[in-house]
Amino acid sequence: MARIALIGASGNVGSRILTELSDRGHQVTAIARNPDKIPSLPGVTAVMGDVKDRSGPAALLAGHDAVVSSVRFLDADFDVLVDAVRASGMKRFLVVGGAGSLEVAPGERLVDQVDFPAQYKPEALRGAEFLDLLKTVNDLDWTFLSPSARFLPGQRTGKFRLGKDQLLTTDNGSSISSDDYAIAMVDEIEDPKHPRQRFTVGY
Repeated sequence: MARIALIGASGNVGSRILTELSDRGHQVTAIARNPDKIPSLPGVTAVMGDVKDRSGPAALLAGHDAVVSSVRFLDADFDVLVDAVRASGMKRFLVVGGAGSLEVAPGERLVDQVDFPAQYKPEALRGAEFLDLLKTVNDLDWTFLSPSARFLPGQRTGKFRLGKDQLLTTDNGSSISSDDYAIAMVDEIEDPKHPRQRFTVGY
């Protein structure tokens, strides 16, 4: 059992990571701007917190074994978030990443392809910026887990592949359910295999 601080625990992805952590018996501090949206689950304590608040997050994160950020990139100040993790004394920092920075060919990112949906591009580019920032961070054991291109709620199958910097695809495209993504994230929390790395999950 580990003590996990989960930022953005009420979101589509965060809520599934929260459920997976609870089901596996971990103690979770579920941090959200609206903690009333956090479901009542075993081992879960809901607290109010805003990652843009320079004075608050560090105190909420202290005393845990790992911090997980499941916050939209456009809603986050990366420097504030990383500094809060540092100030809390935590070393392990896991981030719900994006698919846009994954490569579809050597040196070619998904987000830079001509058919990349325009409405998702600002978020994808911000996610790529966050990954670039993390690559300069040497005092935290960070991990950035990118989903596949199609990333929606779905079945929890437990059957998926892991990769590194290349987009995972099949004959049916590139996809992962947020439910199976949550399994991969909690697996990494329990058995760290990608310190200071990005990796990806897909079918």
